[in-house]
Amino acid sequence: MQIPFSELADTSKIWIFPSSRKFYSTELPTIKGSIQAFLADWTDLKCGFEVRYDRFIIIGVDTEKEGLSLQNHDQLTEFIQKLEAAYDITLLDRINVCYKQGKYVQYKDLIEFKKMLKSGAVSKKTMVFDNMITEKQYLKYDWEIPIAESWLSRFLK
Repeated sequence: MQIPFSELADTSKIWIFPSSRKFYSTELPTIKGSIQAFLADWTDLKCGFEVRYDRFIIIGVDTEKEGLSLQNHDQLTEFIQKLEAAYDITLLDRINVCYKQGKYVQYKDLIEFKKMLKSGAVSKKTMVFDNMITEKQYLKYDWEIPIAESWLSRFLK
């Protein structure tokens, strides 16, 4: 049962899919429509989604009373792979780094980002996105964090 993302419980399970590029304004209505259509048939559990920064697809489901089946997980992965193919983007690679550069969100592969750290192109205060968080409650304070507070801190000089 699809509901607005804001109405999902804070303990809801979430998946964050960072896009390898910003979605074009002409693509967003179709992408959002595709997600809505998928969620409408995906599960009987309360679920919803958001698209943030025109780059991150966040899907949430309230699993407090009942968990998702393996089939539901497979369906979600298959749906995301179809989006990747349709829009020529990467969504399932969570190791790559998304970070803020001013008001813009950038996407780099880890090797390139490590080079940026070593060269000083980004600092320990640069905001990065922790796309590995798994509960909605962590979006507010633990998703956008300085490099020094993230798993990337191990690469700081």
